[in-house]
Amino acid sequence: MTGVEDEITAIFTAAGARGFVHAREIGGGPAEVAVGADDPVVLASVFKIPVAVAYAREVVAGRLDETERTRVGKRYRIGGIGTAGCEDDVEMSWRDLALFMLTMSDNAATDVIYHRVGQNAVDRVLADLDLGRTRLIGCCEDLFASVMADLGADGDLDAAFAGATPEQTWKLSVLDPERTSSSTPREVTTLLDAVWTDRAAEPAACEKVRSMMARQIWPHRISSGFGADVTIAAKTGTLPAVRNEAGVVSFPDGRRFAVAVFTRADSLDERQPAVDAGIGAAARLAVDHLRKETP
Repeated sequence: MTGVEDEITAIFTAAGARGFVHAREIGGGPAEVAVGADDPVVLASVFKIPVAVAYAREVVAGRLDETERTRVGKRYRIGGIGTAGCEDDVEMSWRDLALFMLTMSDNAATDVIYHRVGQNAVDRVLADLDLGRTRLIGCCEDLFASVMADLGADGDLDAAFAGATPEQTWKLSVLDPERTSSSTPREVTTLLDAVWTDRAAEPAACEKVRSMMARQIWPHRISSGFGADVTIAAKTGTLPAVRNEAGVVSFPDGRRFAVAVFTRADSLDERQPAVDAGIGAAARLAVDHLRKETP
């Protein structure tokens, strides 16, 4: 590994985690920063990026009216943030559900959109971009169903997690990239590069995805490594022991860098501030290295 890659590895070791990182300049050459960049990683909610691309394709093609309203009902209310945590049915436009999916990682909004566009449309995004190591096993509903099945539980998901022993939690399918939605850091930056260069879909569709990702509300991972003059458009992903974020870092001089950071902590603690901060620090190291190496 290069010096910067050694530094990134040391950041996550100190935080009690293993990090998997890939960074490249948008539309740039072969220069990269890679730490376990081709290792399989659990996507968690980072899977919502290709779902968003599939959604935007449907809208721009005229197959989905984004202003049409739909209902998020009891089936999708699993708790958490956004419509997933509402006590009552919610009626929203498709475009607002897509915004909730990417900006706050609303699981209910994600699943309603996913079921509207269909698995085949999402798979086409991956196939069109030759992302052969990226695999989506359904939506949030399917991922959480696997948790319940692994734990032999029914009813409330939060209660199932709370009642699980550490041994049971570590064995969950959702924490194993061979048994859940997964990718590699390199393929995720490939996807981001395609979205930012209008190759993932029609330009208007790519712009929809970029615009929504730029409005993400979470500042504690990649954004924590950069100043206010830098624009971050990204998507987080979180599960027990898993803290991820993938996005594009844009500088005032016009240069843009795709960064994908995936982590697996040694601990199942619900809060992992050192790992969160490490994601920002690693992203900053990677991007600074690329800016210096390819002026």
